[in-house]
Amino acid sequence: MRRRVFRVQHAVLRHLAVPALALLLGSAGAFAQSGNPAPQDQGKNPAANSADGTKDNKDNQRKTDEFIEAQQAINGPAGNPECVWLGRRVVSLMWRDDLDTAFRHLDLYDRFGCPGGHVQASFRCLTRFGNQIDDKVPRSLSDRIQACWINPAAQPQAAAATPPTPPPRPPAVRRRRLRRPPLQRLPRSRGACTRTTIPFGRCLMNVA
Repeated sequence: MRRRVFRVQHAVLRHLAVPALALLLGSAGAFAQSGNPAPQDQGKNPAANSADGTKDNKDNQRKTDEFIEAQQAINGPAGNPECVWLGRRVVSLMWRDDLDTAFRHLDLYDRFGCPGGHVQASFRCLTRFGNQIDDKVPRSLSDRIQACWINPAAQPQAAAATPPTPPPRPPAVRRRRLRRPPLQRLPRSRGACTRTTIPFGRCLMNVA
């Protein structure tokens, strides 16, 4: 009796061991795939991270250069970095008709003690260059705002005036020469001399 029970238990364990081993191998393979990324992915991630880091460094350096340029060109608080950063954002938001956000930035701009008149003058300058701003050109708006913030009195260059086209000359009129009428000869009369007045004050003498 004990031998039969032992044989049944052994058979049951043998049948259960095969699925358990397959399940264990499948779990180990899935863990290996999820834990170790492919070599291609490992090669792509550092390159992408490096490109993003280079772009961020260029943007940060450009912003720093713009702050230094504004501080050197403007005398007064309008050249301070915090005033330049907030003031340009206010002008940009006003240009995009986002007035609610512009007013919130303007409140913070005033709290920093920045001059409000400089924002007005910069926005007026921006409106003068409206035809030179193209949304399809990168940094077209931001570069123009930076230029107007540094020099709010800038004026667009007037296009060279083209000379007016002279009217066409009328065709030359050819003068016709007047032809003199032929002399009218009178019939000769014998034994007398006659004097006849003809046009142009000439006198024709007919001698018989």
